[in-house]
Amino acid sequence: MQVCVVGTGYVGLVTGICLAYLGHSVTCVDIDERKIAMLKDGKSPIYEPGLDGLLAICQQRELLNFSTDLPATVKQSEIIFIAVGTPPLPSGRANLSYVEAVATSIGRSLDPTRRRVVVNKSTVPVGSGNWVEALVKEGLRSNEECAGLKPDDLFAVASNPEFLREGSAIADTFYPDRIVLGASDSFAIEQLRELYKPLVEQTFTPPPSAARPAGFTAVPVVTTDLASAEMIKYAANAFLATKISFANEVANICERVGADIQEVVRGVGLDNRIGPRFLNAGLGWGGSCFGKDVSALVDIAREYSYEPQILRATVDVNREQRLIAVQKLQETLKIIKGKTIGLLGLAFKPNTDDLRDAPALTIAEKLLEMGARVKAYDPIANEDCRQQYPALKIEYADNVLSLATDCDAVVIVTEWEEFQHLDLKRVREAMNGKIIIDGRNVLDRQEAREADFKYRGIGR
Repeated sequence: MQVCVVGTGYVGLVTGICLAYLGHSVTCVDIDERKIAMLKDGKSPIYEPGLDGLLAICQQRELLNFSTDLPATVKQSEIIFIAVGTPPLPSGRANLSYVEAVATSIGRSLDPTRRRVVVNKSTVPVGSGNWVEALVKEGLRSNEECAGLKPDDLFAVASNPEFLREGSAIADTFYPDRIVLGASDSFAIEQLRELYKPLVEQTFTPPPSAARPAGFTAVPVVTTDLASAEMIKYAANAFLATKISFANEVANICERVGADIQEVVRGVGLDNRIGPRFLNAGLGWGGSCFGKDVSALVDIAREYSYEPQILRATVDVNREQRLIAVQKLQETLKIIKGKTIGLLGLAFKPNTDDLRDAPALTIAEKLLEMGARVKAYDPIANEDCRQQYPALKIEYADNVLSLATDCDAVVIVTEWEEFQHLDLKRVREAMNGKIIIDGRNVLDRQEAREADFKYRGIGR
C-alpha cells in the first residue's frame, strides 16, 4: 500500500521504517529540512537500537522515501498517518497545534482520485478524531480540485494509537501485544487491517535486529470507536505510571520498616492478577509519554468536572521520588555544598538518548542549587545533554572511571547494562569518597560492600 507518515519524530520514524520493511511503499514527511537530508543520507536523527540497519534495508529495497512536500505525498498515498508531537502545555493539556496544522494541510492537498484514510497516530485527547475530521474538511474548503465533492467520499478518519517503548521500539512494532483500530467507517477499518495483515498474521521475515519471540504467531486486533481507541492509549500509560509510583511508594515504606522492596515485589509480582512488570522501584519514571499522558488525562477529566485523585497522586509521588537520591546523599554526606557528585546516566531510560523529563536532570539541578559540583556520564546522551541544556553546569565524563575520579559519591540514575557490571573496586579506588547510591537497584549489595562502598539502594 502507499503510505504517508507525517512527522519523523520517534513514533513517526519508527512506524514509517517498520511499515516499509513489511513491504509497503512509505514516504515520511517533515518540515525540518535538516532531518530529511540526514534521513536521505541513511542517518537516523534519533538513537534506537537496530533502527539504522532497518533504515538501510528499506532504502536498499526502494520502499522508503523522505520528503518535505506534504501535498505531493498526500496525493500519492492511500493511508496518511499523523505522527507529530503533542507536547504538554503548562496546564497539562496536550498542545495540538502541530496536529491542527497537518490536518488542515491534508484537506488542502487531497484530490478526487481515491478515498484516503487519515490516521491519528499521535497521542491526542479523547474527541480529537472528530476534531481532525472537521479540520480536514476545513482544509477542503479551499481545495479547488475537490470543489463540489462530498468530504466523506474523499477521506475517513481513524485512530491507531502507538504503544512503543523507547529502546525496544522495533520489537514492539513487529510483535505488539495488540493493535488498536478506532473508526466509525468500515472502509477505514478494512484499509488498516490490510495494511497490518503481514504483521497480524506474522508472515514477514523478522529483521536481524528483532527476532520473533518463540511461539509468537499472531497479533490481536481491537476494533472500536474513535473515542475508545483514544482512551485506551491514555489509560494504558496512566496505569503503567501508577504501577511504578505505587512500587516506589511501597519501597519508601519498606525502608522504614526494614523490608526489602526487591523481595516484596517478587512475591507480589507472582500474583497473576498483578504481574512483575513495572514494579521495579527506583528514582521514578520520565520520558515523553507517562508524564504528558497522565497530565493530559487529568486535564480531560477536569474538563468534564471530575477530579482524578489517583492520577494526581501518581504524578506527585513520581516528582518526589526523584529527590530521594538527594535525600540519601544528605543522610550520608551530611553537607552537599562543595562536594563532587557523579551521576551515572542522563537519558530517562537505557537504550535511548531521550532526555525529556529525565530524572537525572532534576537531580543535577537540585545538587547544583545546593552548591555541589556535578559530573555525569551516559553512554549515549552526553552530547545531547550538553547541547540541549547548555545552562546546566554539568561536567561530562567520557567513561565510568573518569566520572568516578575525585567524586565524593556516585549515583546510578539510569540502568544501562554497562552500569550493572561495574568494576566496583576500580571505581572505588578512583573516588575520594565511598558512597554509592544505587537509584535503580541494579548492583549486588554484598559486592558493593566488599569493594569498600557505603551502599544505599531504594527500598532496601
